[in-house]
Amino acid sequence: MDKTMAIVLAAVCFTIWPGGYARAADKTPEQMVQEAKAQIKEVSIADVKKTIDAKENVTLLDVRDKQEFDEGRIPGAINISRGMLEFKVAMIIPDKNAKIVVYCGLDLRSPLATKAMNDLGYKNAVNMVGGLKAWKEAGYPIVK
Repeated sequence: MDKTMAIVLAAVCFTIWPGGYARAADKTPEQMVQEAKAQIKEVSIADVKKTIDAKENVTLLDVRDKQEFDEGRIPGAINISRGMLEFKVAMIIPDKNAKIVVYCGLDLRSPLATKAMNDLGYKNAVNMVGGLKAWKEAGYPIVK
């Protein structure tokens, strides 16, 4: 991240959250994930697999970093890293009514990303419970 982007991001964060960074610092990452999960819709890996097999119109959004994405992903998934989601998602997924399944590796970043997408107005963004780890453990396909 270059210096200008870091300054802009810091200004946005300070403006969005009353009290600036202190509010986020009062919570652990685990608490933030649990709060996000309480505010979003979630689907099981089995439901996602059924949706894919039925060839329903759905966008699979992998919010892991590019290197992780390149190591293996759900077939057909697109990648926007969690760190750049708010800045890039409207360019890549302009339809705020699109059906979107968000996932990450361990179901930690994706709840936060799903909440952020909901906050941005994406009405049908849901989190895949268990992440890619659970997907793999179920024996579902992965591509590189």
